[in-house]
Amino acid sequence: MNNGYGLAGVRIGYALSGSFCTFEKSFSAAERLRGMGAELLPIMSFNAASTDTRFGKAEDNRKRLESITGRPVIATIEAAEPIGPKKMCDIMVIAPCTANTAAKLAWGITDTPLTMAVKSHLRSGRPVVVALSTNDALAACAKNVGILQNYRHYYFVPYSQDDCVNKPNSIVADLSLLPETIAAALNGVQLQPVIRQG
Repeated sequence: MNNGYGLAGVRIGYALSGSFCTFEKSFSAAERLRGMGAELLPIMSFNAASTDTRFGKAEDNRKRLESITGRPVIATIEAAEPIGPKKMCDIMVIAPCTANTAAKLAWGITDTPLTMAVKSHLRSGRPVVVALSTNDALAACAKNVGILQNYRHYYFVPYSQDDCVNKPNSIVADLSLLPETIAAALNGVQLQPVIRQG
């Protein structure tokens, strides 16, 4: 299959953290990747997998992700640990990535299935794509975003301020650019420009 990005057969760890307002866009992005022939391994943080919100019930979100990927969601630390040793993924995607998850990754904290999946995946020097979605990316989280952008093997889906008047510190990744970002990251390149006008 020629999809323009060379993603057919690429094994993608597809991880969701708890930016629940972004889940629908993330599901659509996952469906697009599947349509391009990519294989997705679904992963959820504890909060993403277990929290009911006004954006949907946890059980429904898990079932939706499993339906898209055709695989059960990895939702425990124990299940995530073998990802790296078994080289289960060519690339890891975190979409969405909250400020909380970004902070944990920046400071090496491994206490959720998602952070364990990333830690395990990185042991073999494989790329991680981060799709930010947080209201304080330009405030309390800014230092952690900066740390991750300086780490080897991390690549960012281009992002912009989603509401600079009412939420001046908020950043959201443009998930329409996820396939292009993944293709670039697999070649060791950060898709540019990273910061875009919303």
